[in-house]
Amino acid sequence: MTSPFRDDLLVGKNAFITGGTSGINLAIAQRLAKAGAKVAVVGRKPEKAQAAAATLGPDAKWFSADVRDYGALAGALEETAKAWGPLDILVNGAAGNFPAPAIGMSANGFKAVIDIDVLGTFNSCRAAFEHLKKPGASVLSISATQAFIPAPMQVHVCAAKAGVDMITRVLAMEWGPAGVRVNSIAPGPVDGTEGMARLAPDPEMRARVTGMIPLGRFASTEEIAEVALFLCSPAASYITGSVLVADGGQSLNGYGSMFAGMGG
Repeated sequence: MTSPFRDDLLVGKNAFITGGTSGINLAIAQRLAKAGAKVAVVGRKPEKAQAAAATLGPDAKWFSADVRDYGALAGALEETAKAWGPLDILVNGAAGNFPAPAIGMSANGFKAVIDIDVLGTFNSCRAAFEHLKKPGASVLSISATQAFIPAPMQVHVCAAKAGVDMITRVLAMEWGPAGVRVNSIAPGPVDGTEGMARLAPDPEMRARVTGMIPLGRFASTEEIAEVALFLCSPAASYITGSVLVADGGQSLNGYGSMFAGMGG
């Protein structure tokens, strides 16, 4: 796709991205790097983190850490700031998802998604603030439309993403006086992501989901990355506390028919 943004838009900026080793978050990392930012990515698997960083240019950094481990994240952020100076952009992308009815889900399964999404987002934000607290800095979290549209088979994700969006709104209020903007993106179905591979694993389910989208197609990871670039750039300098929905209109139709007959 052709981007409407200049490729020097983020020259001199430093970005730190959790979950930045695949899917939407890797596309965001690559787009921010293309726009001139230095980018550090975090993933749980070192080989994936290293491979992702290799696509981001010679200055990129990578770390193997679990967002549920505050100390590991704080250490990675400290190392990044020592090497590059203060951060300008934090992207909270680490997330978990799997389709399951509430009655068929273990307490540990529910907790894992809550911990990765909600606790992980808080950990990243809390650990990064001392490196971000300056006018023009931006925090961006990757949410989902399940945050505000109830979806069968997704009780854990609905709860987790609602928590992520509320963290966004509260931090926008608390950190605004320091000049830090805090926003979320709520994507709909996106090709090339592990989440959609699980939620629409076969042609029948994919057709069912596509039929619910007014624009008639899934997004590409590159399209969501363009939204992220906008929100992290000076073009969005007066936007904070927002959840920008990028779902092709799917949430207008809700989720009920997508999982019809499932979860009983």
